Amino acid sequence: MALKHIQQLLSSPVAPELSPDLAGNDTLCQLHELLAGLRSILSNFASGDLSSEIRHRGFMSGTLKALQAHLRHLTWQVQQVEQGDFTQRVDFLGDFSSAFNNMVIQLDTTLSALRKKEEALTKLTQTLQQEVDLRSAAVLALRRSESRFKYLAEHDPLTDTLNRRSFLSLVTIEIQTAVLTSSSCCVALLDVDHFKAFNDTHGHLAGDEALRHLVRVAGSSLRQADLMGRYGGEEFIFFFSGSNIEQGVKAANRIRRAVELNPVELADKSVPIACSLGVCVILPEWQGERNEFFLQSAIDMADQALYAAKNRGRNRVVAAPSVPPEIVRECFEEG
Repeated sequence: MALKHIQQLLSSPVAPELSPDLAGNDTLCQLHELLAGLRSILSNFASGDLSSEIRHRGFMSGTLKALQAHLRHLTWQVQQVEQGDFTQRVDFLGDFSSAFNNMVIQLDTTLSALRKKEEALTKLTQTLQQEVDLRSAAVLALRRSESRFKYLAEHDPLTDTLNRRSFLSLVTIEIQTAVLTSSSCCVALLDVDHFKAFNDTHGHLAGDEALRHLVRVAGSSLRQADLMGRYGGEEFIFFFSGSNIEQGVKAANRIRRAVELNPVELADKSVPIACSLGVCVILPEWQGERNEFFLQSAIDMADQALYAAKNRGRNRVVAAPSVPPEIVRECFEEG
């Protein structure tokens, strides 16, 4: 009966209780307690619980303690591998040890290869970024260079105002816009009075400074929509957007007075300068004549008005008559 109880204790899913007949046997009771304890510990091990405290002594208990210690150490090793320590090795679980060790080696090899690929990709990305940066810098420098060359091509190198070609190109577009909106506009020519005498007296470098000074002073008298350019020598040309002849004359007089009231500051003294201007109005209906020299004809009329201003004593503004520029007639009288 005792053997049957021990057999049930070792094989039955549920541990049997000691019957009253067997409970009086101290040896059997001790054996029952030992096997029941070992049974419980093994059940906990099977479910992954390694926390059981093994108090019994002997071979079986010692073996379970060794297994428990190994499993706890294995748990710690797995945690270390999880944190990136691939030096961990297992040597107490036979085939499992080989499988575990091979897995760790493979993980280490794979991750090392991935790190090398990541480093290579990082270097490649950095190289590509450097190439992109260099190309972007080259494109930016090219654009700045193109912008600078475009600016130099469109502006007078001495006075930094529009040159004749770019001025006429822009004014042609402005006149087309004025025709579409049925608005008038004006062209004015300016010439510095007695400029040759100024150069002879103060030198050509002073003359260059006088021209730059005139551009600064005249430019401050213009509206944002107006244009200014160097026509040649000491002559400058203006375009007054949306202006009739009266408004054009007023704009020209603002420029003339500004130049008159602001002398040129030379190294050792202030020298006054004066200028004369001729103004020509451009009416939108004149464009209907389709004269290919329309703008140049208007400039010629402004030039005739400028010539009249010179003949009438200089430092003044004269307006050309408001007639189509292709009509040839005597418009100005001396005196």
